[in-house]
Amino acid sequence: MEERRRGTLVGSTAVLLWATLATLTTLSGEVPPFQLLAMSFTLAFLVGVGLWVWQGRRGAAVRLRDRFRLPAAVWALGIYGLFGYHFAYFMALRLAPPVEAGLINYLWPLLIVLFAAFLPGERLHGRQIVGALLGFAGAGLIVTGGQGLSINPEYAAGYAFAVACGVIWASYSVLSRRAGAVPTSAVGAFCAAVAALAVVCHLLFEQTVWPVGWAWAAVIGLGLGPVGAAFYTWDYGVKRGNIQTLGTIAYAAPLLSTALLVAVGLAEPSWVLVVAALLIVGGAIVGSRG
Repeated sequence: MEERRRGTLVGSTAVLLWATLATLTTLSGEVPPFQLLAMSFTLAFLVGVGLWVWQGRRGAAVRLRDRFRLPAAVWALGIYGLFGYHFAYFMALRLAPPVEAGLINYLWPLLIVLFAAFLPGERLHGRQIVGALLGFAGAGLIVTGGQGLSINPEYAAGYAFAVACGVIWASYSVLSRRAGAVPTSAVGAFCAAVAALAVVCHLLFEQTVWPVGWAWAAVIGLGLGPVGAAFYTWDYGVKRGNIQTLGTIAYAAPLLSTALLVAVGLAEPSWVLVVAALLIVGGAIVGSRG
């Protein structure tokens, strides 16, 4: 039980790191999405290299090339989750209004709670569903600003990509639990693959724009934090912790993200943030009881 709690705690740090994603992305300037993804995942790969070196000093030395010798199914899962999610997310934002796309994307914590019920040894409790729904309601308030949604069939392709975002990340997280024998250090290899694929997408879809001044610090922050260490701690959490509790806690990400934007002057405070905070915190308490 102690290991399970530790895993949940470690996994929840990913939510804290993801809360900085919007702020750091905004501060990164005009860097195109896929270029930013390539740069940040290259740094995330270097985080993995640091983890490999640390493991080597603890007596688990493995040659670098052997770190990439993973079963085909493991490679498929890592690329599906890390690259598939980000590709679908960027396409959703290109093809649909960001408010609607953002909210649909935030189905993933609720889907984690539901999908996890099919894992061995896991059960779905009513409190977890209620907690996840409260969290989704809070996320909805933040994303929409309390103004409601305008669903337009014209953006059907974008909505489909947004749904794919939620399904991909939820299923990747749950399937990672099934692949519990795969060490978290394997995420480093996934990050290298994602960086390479992002370079290809950048060359196909975008013009290169390099960061200027302090924007470089934001890019480095992205690669070390929400697009770096977060994926390692999340992987550890979903494999060792309470995955349904993590799904409920994940709704704190949009709340903390908005609060950080307000704190640095990139957004205005409002009553919506207060109500959303009550819903998300309440949902986390209800969903994690027991």
